[in-house]
Amino acid sequence: MRVLVIAPHPDDEVLGCGGTIKKYSNKGSEVYLCIVTRAYTPDWNQEFIDNRKKEIKCANKILGIKETFFLDLPTVKLDTIGQKKLNDLISGIIEKVKPEALYLPFVKDSNKDHRLVFEAGFFASRQIKKVLSYSYESLLFVPNLYIDISDTLEDKLKAMSCYKSELRNYPHPRSLEAIKISAQKRGIESGLEAAESFIIIREIIK
Repeated sequence: MRVLVIAPHPDDEVLGCGGTIKKYSNKGSEVYLCIVTRAYTPDWNQEFIDNRKKEIKCANKILGIKETFFLDLPTVKLDTIGQKKLNDLISGIIEKVKPEALYLPFVKDSNKDHRLVFEAGFFASRQIKKVLSYSYESLLFVPNLYIDISDTLEDKLKAMSCYKSELRNYPHPRSLEAIKISAQKRGIESGLEAAESFIIIREIIK
């Protein structure tokens, strides 16, 4: 199975579906990642930018991601580049990968980059049989699909540990303790030890 995860920012893929990615790769599926934005100077220093590449590579290796595509658009400035350009770039990645399953950020996430990426991904997803949304912090996110990550939760945490620049102290939601609790909470909701949750946008069964 060919799977494509589109992440507006590095670490979104781990927070939203890291356990699921590892579950796919463990089963022999080809998982591809598209990271839409990048940091830039002077808002971020060059050391942060250079280190970010190492963090992404570390997380990818743990999760078993086959290939990562970088669109290198400016983070928190996607609204300045035009929706058509974003649509075309994401459409190009989807056309290259030809995924059977596509994972997009949530359309109502508070971060505007997330919302714009969803719109572009959904626009380009007409031929994809399975399209799902992931979210990590949105209170508006009401899932209708749960995936058991009891066996891959530790891998998710290890992958997030690669993103040292993004980790915070508990009870911040980007602390390792909070990420584990969140997975356990989703597990409680679905009768599992640990889970990630999604919204099915479209699923075609033949």
